[in-house]
Amino acid sequence: MFFEREVDILKVVIWKKAAMEFITESAAQTQALAKELMEKLSSREHSGALVVALTGELGAGKTTFVQGLAEALGLEERVLSPTFVIMKHFDLSASEHFDDFYHVDCYRLTGPEDLGELGFEKILKNPKNLVVIEWPEIAKTVLPIDTVWLKLEHLGEDKRKIMLD
Repeated sequence: MFFEREVDILKVVIWKKAAMEFITESAAQTQALAKELMEKLSSREHSGALVVALTGELGAGKTTFVQGLAEALGLEERVLSPTFVIMKHFDLSASEHFDDFYHVDCYRLTGPEDLGELGFEKILKNPKNLVVIEWPEIAKTVLPIDTVWLKLEHLGEDKRKIMLD
């Protein structure tokens, strides 16, 4: 694969929490990177839900990245950004690591308290949940300390920079 060397390093990066950058040249490569990352994160220890926060401007590739994660989890349903519904739930009962996948879009929220109405606190407590959040800055104060932060940047046409903090 085009990022094989980086993926080997990624194993160390996730545990040491060092920054890592990837460049993808297409939506397919962005989704493939998401799949590889999901494989690494699935076995990562976490106290509650595994939370992945995706930051980046409109068009940075956040939803495309989530589509790759969803494919890695075996979801056949097309994943779209839940901008208007705020949170979308997917059953992962066939998954080895997770029972439920929550795709959250905080773009339209006014504050983290808006998530309370959706039962977000309970969702975060369950270690069998995977929560992926677009526009997470608004909810930063309620996210777990072990949240995995990814920043996506649009570099022109289909090229993206994806940074793991």
